Parts: sequence; structure tokens; C-alpha cells
Amino acid sequence: MGYEREIHKKPAGLRTHVLISLASALFTLISMSVAFGNGSADPTRIASQVLTGMGFVGAGVIISAQGKLHGVTTAASLWITAAIGMAAGLGEYLLAGFSALLTLISLTVLWRVEDRLT
Repeated sequence: MGYEREIHKKPAGLRTHVLISLASALFTLISMSVAFGNGSADPTRIASQVLTGMGFVGAGVIISAQGKLHGVTTAASLWITAAIGMAAGLGEYLLAGFSALLTLISLTVLWRVEDRLT
């Protein structure tokens, strides 16, 4: 996803997407770890904070210029990258891979379809 954003000269490229996915996977693994808390900690608290944090990061990517919004797709790609990282962190590799494939299709194929329609 990051490479696609990179070749289209968008604000968040390959490195940003890789770091977000890695961080999400790490936070997910940490939240499931016995070392995190006393064993009675709720691992969903970390997941909800990842989602909230990505909303904040995504909002920073979106800008308004001349009455038009820019960066919404990049913000959405960052959000899905975090979700893919969380799935990988939970060991759901098939889900993570399939989601990554659908995301790449959305960013590449649908971009061309959308471009033709406008």
C-alpha cells in the first residue's frame, strides 16, 4: 500500500505504511502478552487505542484546499494498514494477506476506474 502511495507522490509513503503496520502488530502482540499487566488486563483496550490513534494520524494527513479535501485515501490506507498489522500480530496471516490484496486492488484498479468515470 505504501509503495502505491509513494509512486503517486502522496504524503504517507512506503516507510510510513511499514512502520504503522509493524507498530500495530507489535502493540497487538504486547497486548496479548502475559508480561502486559497481571494476566487480567483486557487486550482489546490496546486495539481500541490503535484505532483511535490512527484516526488522529489520518486526520493529520487530510487537508482542505480551495474547498476540496485531499489525503482521504491516504488516511484510509494508513488505517487499513494498521488493521492489517493487528491481524498479523494476532497470527491471522490469511486475513492480513487477503486484506492487503483487497487494499492494493482498491488503490490500483479502482483508481483507474474512478479516473475514467470523472
